[in-house]
Amino acid sequence: MPIFMDRHDVAESVSAEVLAEIHQEDLKIEHEYGCRGFTYWFDQKRKNVFCLIEAPNKEAITRMHKHAHGDVPNTIIEVEPTIVESFLGRISDPEKTENTELNLINDSAYRILMVIHINTQLNKTNELKAISKNLNRKIKKLLENSHGNIVKKDNTTYLVSFKSVINAVNSALEIESDIIPNHLTSSGNLKIGIASGEPVTNKPEIFQETITLTNRMCSFVNANISVSYEVKSLYESEQIHSISKSSQIRVLTPSEEKFLNQLMDEIETSWQNPEFNIDRFSENLGYSKSQLYRKLTNLTGKSPNTFIRDYRLNQALKLINDQQGNISEIAFETGFNSLAYFSKCFKNKYGILPSKHVQQ
Repeated sequence: MPIFMDRHDVAESVSAEVLAEIHQEDLKIEHEYGCRGFTYWFDQKRKNVFCLIEAPNKEAITRMHKHAHGDVPNTIIEVEPTIVESFLGRISDPEKTENTELNLINDSAYRILMVIHINTQLNKTNELKAISKNLNRKIKKLLENSHGNIVKKDNTTYLVSFKSVINAVNSALEIESDIIPNHLTSSGNLKIGIASGEPVTNKPEIFQETITLTNRMCSFVNANISVSYEVKSLYESEQIHSISKSSQIRVLTPSEEKFLNQLMDEIETSWQNPEFNIDRFSENLGYSKSQLYRKLTNLTGKSPNTFIRDYRLNQALKLINDQQGNISEIAFETGFNSLAYFSKCFKNKYGILPSKHVQQ
């Protein structure tokens, strides 16, 4: 049967003791609805609860909760247990920490997510292969020492989950100051984005909202380390010194985060259209061309035209690597009107012609 995670936003008066009793009421009647509860997470500060339940469908979970205690979920999403464990560290109740009849759980599902991206230059393949193994070993050891759970990893990207905002930020600074200089030719070859959030929102996948923002920060913000405004606030609530004093970190303002999401939502919709240009870009976002230029260059370090072109080239590179058509087909599919211009732009960005990259 599928496994789901649901979200309940609870009243200020609700305590860990009350939730433990409610959980027992669920367990008493769950079999009547074909459900099996694994565990739950309760955040005393944010007043929300996330339950992990095996069930035939979402409706069965809602009916079970309503019958047991009347508190139906705000949202329910389907999840993979291994992914839940990677993010949250467990998929069953924690051991009792007090000598009580009920197992009182006061364990938040709120997490700090970090994306680390290693930039692989296509014309330095042999060099990168030589350093990749040692670099990844160093990063993995540092993350383990900082109590970061590696959720996903490939040759160029890490997705890491932290309980502690201090551990997340400090590990990013250590990667920037100690690991990068010893393994990469420049700090710009490795970028880190850090944001925070909850596992279930109005999106269909676990932590999707936070992962999307973190990926966008890591990929497009003009900084080696970028953090969300909420991460800054959490860090400074636990530390005396300000995170903004670190010259290595760029803190996004709420308005910059909003603009980044608007920007990426628009380009992800329109980038394949060859007629999509700065005029349509600014019009669709509701900014003048000068406003768009100013906001975009400040956030990404690129002009609107360069940003559109580089985004298309990145998509083209993915299609080439996945063997999704020949060079000509990919050029036109990614919004280029001319194969010659596409090849020129590709070589300028990656240092190699697309035809040569295919041969490699």
